[in-house]
Amino acid sequence: MKRRRNPLFPLLAASLAAPLALAQAPEGPLAPRPDATIQMPPPAQTKLQVRVTLINTPVTVRNSRGEMVHTLEATDFHITDNGVPQRIEHFDMGGEPLSLVILFETSSRIAPMMPQIRKTGILFTQAVVAASGEAAILGFNDSIDKLQSFTSDSDQIEKTVSRLDTSTEGSKLYDAMAAGVEMLASRPQATAENPGRRRVLFIVSEAADNGSNAKLGEVLRKAQLANITIYSVGLSTTRAELQAEPRNTHIDATPPGIYGMPGPPGTVQTPTTEQQRNTGLDLMALAVWAIEHAKDQIKDHALEVAAAATGGAHLATFRDRSIEKAIDEIGGELHAQYNISYTPNGTNDTGYHEIKVNVDQKNLKVRARPGYFIAPPES
Repeated sequence: MKRRRNPLFPLLAASLAAPLALAQAPEGPLAPRPDATIQMPPPAQTKLQVRVTLINTPVTVRNSRGEMVHTLEATDFHITDNGVPQRIEHFDMGGEPLSLVILFETSSRIAPMMPQIRKTGILFTQAVVAASGEAAILGFNDSIDKLQSFTSDSDQIEKTVSRLDTSTEGSKLYDAMAAGVEMLASRPQATAENPGRRRVLFIVSEAADNGSNAKLGEVLRKAQLANITIYSVGLSTTRAELQAEPRNTHIDATPPGIYGMPGPPGTVQTPTTEQQRNTGLDLMALAVWAIEHAKDQIKDHALEVAAAATGGAHLATFRDRSIEKAIDEIGGELHAQYNISYTPNGTNDTGYHEIKVNVDQKNLKVRARPGYFIAPPES
């Protein structure tokens, strides 16, 4: 008898063979077909590098008698960035036009001094802005008020200053500084081929801040990277109290940030000489600390620290120095200082960069910005 073949046998055999085939498949990815496109993994994210194209360093040089020295050449200067010698790409002495933002405190606390401040417009136009410069004006108390956009019109600048008035008691100094830095950062940027305009923030205010959201260190970081130099005229609340109607209140002999003692014979009375003599304070060290710890608040010596951090100067108005005299002194310095520019080379891209400027000649005192800070890119 012939065995009859079961018609279901081929189907059963195929179903049993499938798992066996899977179990015997080679490990690892299958080789692509010759005509298939291979999809590559996404490239690793490259770390963003921050590079500063040009660093502008105003330099003030004085002799042992405190007189400004105007006879130096570019070859007399040596500049280092984090200890690495740099090549000077641009050198000028006081000839470049200024972009100036003037911050006026308009707090009610300085109301007795406002008549004197309103007369300073012509000093700003002639001694500071000069013929080729431009200026914008901000007023600040509990708010920040833009009183004048950038203009080269001397009459308009003087008119705006003559109309200054006081309002509320607050003084948002740091917020006003932040607004001024932002305005100056919009002016023509310096390059190796075209130095552009020197950017200057000029503050006429008390030394105290009240109510700002901005932190001084954050403002100074931005000012340094934007090549902004900060000058300030410190208003004396003591003088304001003496000029006001007598009241039964106590008046401190020297309010915060104001130093009334004369300097040693033969020296120029500057923030450094005044404060280091009276308090032993190292302004440069405090300025560097403020930059590196940008989110921490600085309570005292704000104007002096801002000037030291950017290579400017702070002049207090007390006793023998009037507001007019202080503005005139700063204007004279701005138009008689050396302006040195270089592109950082051979240094790290982020962190704090220490700038040192030296001259070949002896017995000269050099003042320049101490450095700048580049924050690492956010991850």
